[in-house]
Amino acid sequence: MMSITPPTRLPPPEVIEQFRNTVYTHYTKRGRDFPWRRTIDAYHILVSEVMLQQTQTGRVVNKYHEFLERFPDIKTLAQSSAADVLSSWQGLGYNRRALALHATARAVCLRLGGHLPQEKEQLLALPGIGPYTAAAIRTFAFNLPEVLIETNIRTVYLHEFFAGINRVRDRDVLPVIEVTLDRVQPRRWYQALMDYGARLKETENASRRSAHHRPQNPFRGSRREARGIILQTLLRTGPIARSMLVAEIEGWDARFEDALQALQNDSLVVVTDSVLSVPA
Repeated sequence: MMSITPPTRLPPPEVIEQFRNTVYTHYTKRGRDFPWRRTIDAYHILVSEVMLQQTQTGRVVNKYHEFLERFPDIKTLAQSSAADVLSSWQGLGYNRRALALHATARAVCLRLGGHLPQEKEQLLALPGIGPYTAAAIRTFAFNLPEVLIETNIRTVYLHEFFAGINRVRDRDVLPVIEVTLDRVQPRRWYQALMDYGARLKETENASRRSAHHRPQNPFRGSRREARGIILQTLLRTGPIARSMLVAEIEGWDARFEDALQALQNDSLVVVTDSVLSVPA
């Protein structure tokens, strides 16, 4: 373990080599296999990256297969209705991601002939794609060196370079990620980092020492749960009066009122002449 005390001191070459050996040795012995690692199709990578935001890999695998069976290419997704996309998304949560992915597909087909670009500026100009997703597409679809940070990667660097230090900021971690990056095979490097981080979290979740760590509240009884119940009900019933929606859902209370308003604010539920529905 190689500790760096902020302000960040970058590791020397011999420490970088040792660190890479540690990461790659673990990957060789205990690397995980996921379907999105068996492809360099940029659309498939996009789908996986959006699904993996705030959702564990175990929940994503089956949905990834199901989604690509229903929407096998970006043109099919773009031509589908938002309701169909939301229906296929059920079970993953954070349904705004589904609408963002749908908007991305439509923009790619409208502006770029149905092909996801590798240029960062073009990716960032698309709706639904932020800096991390753009960098991940460039890394995993095109094997281009980018500086990536997510929970497992953060765990590795806090464990190896920021031992015993609390409230570590990403801006202190990013220079270390950049200097240790394997620029020859960035795709494999980040897969190895993520797997090493997942293993470290089994014993010590160093990412809790990040200044950006936010513990997630329980799902049961939450507004997130209420949002999902409302969406699932509307997808089942089709357009419905508000009073009928309330009657359909057992235990309707203030939590559901707040969730419905939030869904409307996020354009996941639309109101037309007092009738509620999911987007067309």
